[in-house]
Amino acid sequence: MERRDVQGHYEELAAEYDEHWVYGPDYIPWMSARIAESLRLSANDRIADIGCGTGLFAREVAKSVRPSRPVLCADPSEAMLRRIGRPPPPGLAPVLASAEDLAGGNVDLPSGRLDAMWLKESVHHLPDPARTLRGLAGLLAAGGRLLVVMLPATIQYPLFDSALRRFEELQPDPFGIVEHLTAAGMKAGLSHVEHELRIDRERYFGMVRARYMSLLSTFSDHEIEKGIEEMRAAHPEPVLVFPDRFAFVLGELPYQRGEGE
Repeated sequence: MERRDVQGHYEELAAEYDEHWVYGPDYIPWMSARIAESLRLSANDRIADIGCGTGLFAREVAKSVRPSRPVLCADPSEAMLRRIGRPPPPGLAPVLASAEDLAGGNVDLPSGRLDAMWLKESVHHLPDPARTLRGLAGLLAAGGRLLVVMLPATIQYPLFDSALRRFEELQPDPFGIVEHLTAAGMKAGLSHVEHELRIDRERYFGMVRARYMSLLSTFSDHEIEKGIEEMRAAHPEPVLVFPDRFAFVLGELPYQRGEGE
């Protein structure tokens, strides 16, 4: 069976990434607002988007929050970062670095310690999430917040059966992420948000064919086409309607005595 590495997957997908991720005109603003609300972002915060991709969410957050310093946009894919723009928009500061690079202290942060950061749908790519999240927590100032946005352990997407089963095999449990943040010295909690998706069936099949989810990169072209045939039979309706439910795992560092009062 054909296999594709994650880095190569995103390098290939970069040119079409925004098209595949924007399910509808309200999706990016909706998710970006949920991220900003959960992290309680303010204009004075030093903010980072870890695994930012093409900067879809960081761009929207910067537009709404208007931080006094550019949002640090870190991603290990140069092709993805190029999509942010050269030069980048005033509110964004792209950095070619992985979460592990940052967690290991291998990247100089232009603003010093951070007040808030998020990882959206990238935690499942971390080989050692406990170690990486602990290192990222160490980049935060007192009272800093770290948000992991991830899909739950099971999803209700109209994918073919073997893709749904593989998702459950590969996806980490959000409760495990809560434990990792707690072990990193943070007060951590889990909540969920949900957004109803409506998307043209043929467009969604095209997204699957383009492997818009990284788990689809584990299937060969033949398996993808066979899967789409299965999806076509199971979903004759012209518009697919399904819930996009996310787990929000928020960790917060305590304030040191005399701070935040």
